[in-house]
Amino acid sequence: MNQTLRGFIKKELIQSLRDKRMRIMLFVMPVIQLSVFGFAISTEITNVRLAAIFSSSDYVLRDVYERSIASKWFIPAKSSNQDPYYLISSGKADVVLVPPPGGFTHALGRDDASLQVLINSTNVIKGQTIEGYLRNIIKQTVADDLHINIVKNPIQIKQRVLFNPDLDTAAFLVPGTMCMIMLITTMVLCNLAIVREKEMGTFEMLISAPISSREIISGKTIPYVILGISNFPLVLAVAHFIFKVPIRGSILMLFITAFVFICMAVALGTLVSTFCKNQQQATLAGFLFLFPMIMLSGLMFPIENMPNLLKWAAYMDPLYHYIGLLRNIMLKGGGMSYIVVHTTILIIMAIITLVFSLYRFRVTL
Repeated sequence: MNQTLRGFIKKELIQSLRDKRMRIMLFVMPVIQLSVFGFAISTEITNVRLAAIFSSSDYVLRDVYERSIASKWFIPAKSSNQDPYYLISSGKADVVLVPPPGGFTHALGRDDASLQVLINSTNVIKGQTIEGYLRNIIKQTVADDLHINIVKNPIQIKQRVLFNPDLDTAAFLVPGTMCMIMLITTMVLCNLAIVREKEMGTFEMLISAPISSREIISGKTIPYVILGISNFPLVLAVAHFIFKVPIRGSILMLFITAFVFICMAVALGTLVSTFCKNQQQATLAGFLFLFPMIMLSGLMFPIENMPNLLKWAAYMDPLYHYIGLLRNIMLKGGGMSYIVVHTTILIIMAIITLVFSLYRFRVTL
């Protein structure tokens, strides 16, 4: 590295870190964002308002209702009106248990025993989850109270959950949130830093200086790679010590893959900046890239459920590959073949993006 480039990088680091707002965005906001997302985002359905219509003699349905409330998934629906349809349509309840004539307990003595469950399924995923909760509770309650099985199945299935035995939502979502935060704090900040030079007019000084376009690109990008990789231990510590996300794989591999992803993010931010003339355009362009990248990354929705055309778009998303790497290393311990394949893809993406950035970049106004 020549003396000119070292001076350029030093200038960029000093310029970035001397700004109090920039220091907050780099080192404080990621911790706050990860904490908020980690605590707020959860795929577990709780606080479901449950109502049940039963007489004093219908003890099985009463037990189903009490066990449901005790499970902490459900809370009592507050309404004096006992009309099941009204409870659902008015929003007073999310689910209502309606027994057959004579009560659920009496019906269990017949072959055609049934229990009507009315569920508000405007949110399909929530409705399916609630149905699964109630099926398990009803089956267990009937088995305990009457010592009979609603469904007799000769096949016994023994279930064992691997890598996340407690089914903790944070273990799944926090690694993905880490990737999203790292992308924002590197791509967007690098994009804004380059465009700010154009907007303030200091870009003319760079053009008139005896340095090549490659040195300008390197001097503007390397500092943000350094800042991004220095931010990674902080985000990793929050994930591990606050949200108890395990780190079963190699710490070294975590840092290597983080470095590759940060290089990719900075290269992408540099490419976006070549199309922007001011910071307003840079901010808008950054979010136009971020939103589809997050949606296609597998952070929230499984890629396997998408149409084939969108699957190919997801495979071109660097966030998809890095989320897979982070979850694989942290939760599964990291399979070397998986790490090599997806890290190589990120390296190729970074090189292509950087070459295209150099092509777009002109040391002219």
